Amino acid sequence: MLITLVLTLLIVAICLLLLAINIVMKPGGKFPNTHISGSKALRDRGITCVQSQDRAAQTT
Repeated sequence: MLITLVLTLLIVAICLLLLAINIVMKPGGKFPNTHISGSKALRDRGITCVQSQDRAAQTT
């Protein structure tokens, strides 16, 4: 049981390290914007997120 836990934590730590290296090594590296409003293609189609639609409905 302990060996499985340690192995799992080691694998997760390696994955996080590789993700961090990918972000740090890119010029201007940052996490990608995966929100709907961050996608030009979805905005062009008029697709917005539910939170934005709810906020607009409450202010009107």
